[in-house]
Amino acid sequence: MSNKFYSLAALVLLATFSGMVKADALTDQAKALLDQGKGAAAYELLIKEEPARAGNPDYDLLLGLAALDAGHNTNAIFALERVLAVQPENARARAEIARAYLAVGETKTARREFETVKTQPVPEAVKATIDRVLAAIERIEEQGKTVVHSFVEFTYGHDTNVNAGPSGSQVAVPAFGGLVFTLGANNVALHDDFTAYTAGASLRTPLAKGLDLTAGFTATKRINGTYDVFDTGSADGNIGVVYTQDQDVFSLGYQNGTFYVDNNRYRDSNGFTGQWQRNFDDRTQGSVFVQYGWLRYPFQMVRDADRTVYGFNLAHALGDRKTLFFGGLYAGDEKETQSGVPQWGHRLWGARGGVQYQFRDDVSAFANVSYESDPYGGPDPFFLTSRKDDLTNLGIGVAWNLADKWRLTPQYTYTRNGSNIPINAYKREMVSVSLRRDF
Repeated sequence: MSNKFYSLAALVLLATFSGMVKADALTDQAKALLDQGKGAAAYELLIKEEPARAGNPDYDLLLGLAALDAGHNTNAIFALERVLAVQPENARARAEIARAYLAVGETKTARREFETVKTQPVPEAVKATIDRVLAAIERIEEQGKTVVHSFVEFTYGHDTNVNAGPSGSQVAVPAFGGLVFTLGANNVALHDDFTAYTAGASLRTPLAKGLDLTAGFTATKRINGTYDVFDTGSADGNIGVVYTQDQDVFSLGYQNGTFYVDNNRYRDSNGFTGQWQRNFDDRTQGSVFVQYGWLRYPFQMVRDADRTVYGFNLAHALGDRKTLFFGGLYAGDEKETQSGVPQWGHRLWGARGGVQYQFRDDVSAFANVSYESDPYGGPDPFFLTSRKDDLTNLGIGVAWNLADKWRLTPQYTYTRNGSNIPINAYKREMVSVSLRRDF
């Protein structure tokens, strides 16, 4: 059993139950040793008296605690079973025996005992911590088994620029001697309400020790209230393998997807992603990755490109386990496949970061920011200069777990694309709220 999950179970009991034994010299001394973190010493003191004192619930509870701390988990179960035989409503003993069962790998029994504790009059904070332990037990039980997860999500929001158009309607075009053109009504920024529907499923199944097969599929449809010509949709699938060895997780996957505009195929993409993730400890995780893929535009083949991206990510949780920081850097290029069109190929580099804070067990807030620079490879034939874009995204929101497997997420995002070619420069704001159900 992982020490990480076992320690998480111990948090259920920390500073929660007190004053549980009647005082005598032996139990006072044992309790003092336990308070000092000297479980092995307490166990040696108490075990000598087991033939005479076994059956006394106060003694047996302390013996069970000491046996747990000293690593004598089977003896702890025997002692705590004696407590529950005469005090079946003893929440402390039931929580401790659940922890003992978890330590010996009896996850189903541990789950049953923790769920029983939740039905008893214990503080809400204890119930919330038990929920986290039960989630950890679920992850343990999933190891070595075929696991399928799915979800559906509904989103409603408002978008100030559904077509990512410029704010100004007049543009001077150098190729025509600086002649000023007026953009059509659908080519400038348009605001609209929208609804979006998303559904997905994922599968993970073991192939060999430490080696799993993974697969997934996600589909999204976004419908604008007025400007349905800018409705979008996507369908994406993936399949790959994941190999886990101690702190390291290696993955290789193939992805394939199609992006739709106004129900027409706009872009097809497929390619491979490889990643090495290192879990440095239970609060710090890092990864390096490389992606290679093909972007194909069925009705604008001049834009076809081969894309390569490589980078790294890092995530770290503070000691309070409530605050998580994450970020990363990446670079790469999109190499045009058609000859004579260098203006469609470009290099890229970017950075992203964010923070998440857990206000309560059911509510967390998050904020993220990203920046990407895209210098293109040749002059635009109309604007007679090589395009240079700088894309910035900001986002903030709150994730609220309304009930088991239900999550409500209101959020705000701001996007600004700065460009030296005016028709590619735009700003965009979105406010939305999403309701998600996991299965």
